[in-house]
Amino acid sequence: MAVRSTFAGLNTMYRGVSTNRLALDTTGHNMTNSSVTGYSRQSVNQAATSPDSLYASGTQQFVGSGVDSLSITRARDVYADKQYWREFSDQEYAKTRQTNYQKLEAIFNDSDDTGLQNAVLSFYQSWVDMSKEASNTSERVAVLEQSGILIDRVVSSGKQLQNQIISEYEDIKINVQKVNTLSDQIVQLNKTIMAAESAGGSANDLRDERDNLVDQLSGFMSISVSENPENSMYTIVSNGASIVNGITKLNLTVGPVYDDGRQPGIPNEDYGLTDYNIEIGDTGVIFDPLTGILKAEVDAIREDKDYIDKLADMAAFLLTDFNAQHKAGSGIDASDLEVADGTKFPTTGINFFGEDGGDYVYDADNKIWTKTGGVAYIWDEASKSVKLYDQTVVIKQPGNPKTDPWTIEVKTEATEKSEALKGIRIINALKVNTALNDTDGERKIAARTDCTSMTGKQLRNDVYMKTGTMGTPATITVDKPMNGTADGSNAVLLSTLLNQGDDTRVNGAASIGAASLQEYYNKAMTDLGVNSSQTNNKVISQEDIVEQVRQWRTSVSGVNWDEELTNMIMFQQGYSACSRCLTTMDEMLDRLINSTGVVGR
Repeated sequence: MAVRSTFAGLNTMYRGVSTNRLALDTTGHNMTNSSVTGYSRQSVNQAATSPDSLYASGTQQFVGSGVDSLSITRARDVYADKQYWREFSDQEYAKTRQTNYQKLEAIFNDSDDTGLQNAVLSFYQSWVDMSKEASNTSERVAVLEQSGILIDRVVSSGKQLQNQIISEYEDIKINVQKVNTLSDQIVQLNKTIMAAESAGGSANDLRDERDNLVDQLSGFMSISVSENPENSMYTIVSNGASIVNGITKLNLTVGPVYDDGRQPGIPNEDYGLTDYNIEIGDTGVIFDPLTGILKAEVDAIREDKDYIDKLADMAAFLLTDFNAQHKAGSGIDASDLEVADGTKFPTTGINFFGEDGGDYVYDADNKIWTKTGGVAYIWDEASKSVKLYDQTVVIKQPGNPKTDPWTIEVKTEATEKSEALKGIRIINALKVNTALNDTDGERKIAARTDCTSMTGKQLRNDVYMKTGTMGTPATITVDKPMNGTADGSNAVLLSTLLNQGDDTRVNGAASIGAASLQEYYNKAMTDLGVNSSQTNNKVISQEDIVEQVRQWRTSVSGVNWDEELTNMIMFQQGYSACSRCLTTMDEMLDRLINSTGVVGR
């Protein structure tokens, strides 16, 4: 019978002591890191060592030689990780959009008397009040005051939206830098992990650190992660762009960046700010994050611009359709239009919003007043802009000014006076006509309709040439000059524009379509409320999904104290038992070596 090595038992117990001590160390590592974000529970993989072979009674026998620790692995579910990265990216997108909607709701806060809705209603009511007492100075002054409040809130809201967009661009710059920093750190960990695992081990803590960085990166964009089995390096792709590829990476930039030293960005006069793109390195290729914080900020900027456009549409309506109806009426002042018999003709054909320009010249031979150099604001549906054109007003005196009707011809010339106004430039053009703010200027407000042969709506369509008949005069027949008092018929029509829609507008070509000013604003605010509510619901549902995935990951990789304490007791007892056995074997060998063969000494 073959005999095992004298010290074979000692080696067996030593392996048991070492393995149980390593398991205890790993258990302690788990317990001390149980509250660390992203930590994955580790465990020692134990296996029996190769047995010793003995021959007894002519047969081969195998005697166990103990235990050994093959590796220390972390508990991680790659499928749970991929699900988390996808859902977390969607959650961060929804939360960022939610924040932007909250800011929009703060700008358009109609819960009190300081909102834009209240200004529109008060402006409308001031015209209703003046239609009842059109010769009352206080009612006319109230119209001017309410128009000033309306303008201030439209302009203020536009400015707040501008600042919000600028702030979003600044956040994009910061977040792009964060993305670049995260990708730098992931590349460095790729290198470190590859070097650490070159001998065959698993750099568990470094892998946890890398996965934590990927968690953060997934909040900014949509990502797809794969691991190279040969070198343990991550490759991270977002919308076809390899953000990280082993030891190389792509930097994101905010551009465009110019070679001639100019500051990056694209000046945008229509919105009064500088636009930026998220680009891939120095290629100039625009990068679309698909989802996450960066995508949400890009979409928020687009939506904020859309609300500037809505304000611009409202301002354009006041400059075009509202002005056109105002031109159809007369004030109660005695203007410079004095005919030969001393009759004073009231101010007519002037803009309420914007400026007017031009001077009246009297032709005594033909008994006509001609105003040239005036301004007409015209909405151009194709370019969604307000264009300024020259306008001529000709007032023809009848044979008997006191009994016979007068004739007014309003002709819009085909020559544009300036470039088209869009976006914030329309909003900034919204101001009360200087002529109405002069001394006794409120008497020039055209509350009475002078038009008897044409309706005010027809007049607007003809004046603004929406049917393409640029240069064709619109003729108004006036009963007689004003006598110092005024009916409020034109004020009624003006208030109607503010409060009632009109489906018969030519081609629906008003800047706000067929809606009234109030209807247009209320619909915009309803859409804002619906979108905000849907985003809030999305945030709630996405938080639930992310929490479920997080619990899924935790159930696999999280540290369970009850389990760790049980393991600690088990490994402690194993360690103690092996140690006691080792001591016993040592005593046996001591007796064998030091206490035998002493007879005869």
